[in-house]
Amino acid sequence: MPDSVLGEVVITRPLAQAGELARRVTALGRKATVFPLLDILPLADQVPLQQALRDLSGYALIAFVSPNAIDAALAARAGWPRDIPMAVVGEGSRLALARHGLTAENSTIISPTDPDRTDSETLLTELDLPALRNKQVLIVRGETGRPLLSEALRAAGAQVTLLAAYRRVAPVFDETRRRELKRLLHGQNDWIVTSSEALRFLTQMVAQLDEAESVAKMQQQRIFASHLRIAETAQLLGFSNITVTRSGDDGLLAALQSRT
Repeated sequence: MPDSVLGEVVITRPLAQAGELARRVTALGRKATVFPLLDILPLADQVPLQQALRDLSGYALIAFVSPNAIDAALAARAGWPRDIPMAVVGEGSRLALARHGLTAENSTIISPTDPDRTDSETLLTELDLPALRNKQVLIVRGETGRPLLSEALRAAGAQVTLLAAYRRVAPVFDETRRRELKRLLHGQNDWIVTSSEALRFLTQMVAQLDEAESVAKMQQQRIFASHLRIAETAQLLGFSNITVTRSGDDGLLAALQSRT
């Protein structure tokens, strides 16, 4: 199918994480447009994070909820201990650890074994929950996040500490972004969405446009959701053309290829 019929592939990840996926989309012969719906920012005060990471010896497990959590934590502490097991959700987080020199060859890294489903639910099935009873577990995340992992660990008897390492905020909706969003809404495009929060930010941006039909145009766009939870959010927000893909970039790209 010609690219003009397929439209653009709009990648909504934070800017720092969008480049590689954009390159792979382009390699498929599609036009990739990066339109971030989340900005990842450092904490205003880094001291509490640095202090919390100074002594990790008491933890039986350190869980990172995202590549952003890994990058922020390892930037805040030099010489990351390799004797403490780490838990991560997806391939992106494994790659982030590898960029910092932490791999399966020198560290214990626990993650979902099914590449088609990588989330907190499947990570929990990989953890030895009885062994964590009465043990200290550190979860490194953004200032906000899903409580599922921490609640499940606490229910299993673990003593959980939540540590904020970065902030997620909506990008500034300036005139340049307004024009770009209007342009995208005048076509029929494929939007890759990997965060429910980002999708909510998108609908807030669309509602601020001065064109009466903007909301309807947005709801007619094709949404490629990397998780069922995101698809459910899209449905609640009025989207009807939704494709749930397998987890990870390979799953997203396979879904896009099925349209060609």
